[in-house]
Amino acid sequence: MVKLNKIYTRTGDDGTTGLVDGSRVSKSSALMQAIGDVDEANSAIGLAVIALGDQPMAAALTRIQNDLFDLGADLATPAGADDFTPSEMVLRIVPSQVERLEREIDAMNAHLSPLRSFILPGGSAEAAALHLARAISRRAERSAVGASETQRLNPAALAYVNRLSDFLFVASRAVNQNGAGDVLWRPGATRD
Repeated sequence: MVKLNKIYTRTGDDGTTGLVDGSRVSKSSALMQAIGDVDEANSAIGLAVIALGDQPMAAALTRIQNDLFDLGADLATPAGADDFTPSEMVLRIVPSQVERLEREIDAMNAHLSPLRSFILPGGSAEAAALHLARAISRRAERSAVGASETQRLNPAALAYVNRLSDFLFVASRAVNQNGAGDVLWRPGATRD
């Protein structure tokens, strides 16, 4: 259980932050960029949850928010000898979390008509919020991949953040009247 009695510690005043193992890294490191982008994606998903109200999709997104805290902890835990096994003291994203996202994507997608064009972010307020979360999650993925170029990261964590943007895209279509409310891109439509 996490217990936070004091919010500021002054230990980061020198531009570093602590990882789970106690080591310190620059707040501007690629790893911290990835962790920050995951946090931002989580915040954007929180706005989507509020926009959705009591729709069933909100519960799935709240579960994903919890997963994203696990993902942040995973990224902040240096790998020991390529070991990404979770334990009571080490949070790791596991393949079953990725597989759950895939099952949910497939279930939502089964009710959608095939795309005839790219989709503009929007249609409804709920879909627009999901599209914003999707765009931020794609940035989080790019940041995580960048961090993985200099240090070992959990392959399941990278797969999860990759699948997350797919989930959010399909979810945006699902809440847009199963795609009927999607706003389609019309290539060159505004040229005079």
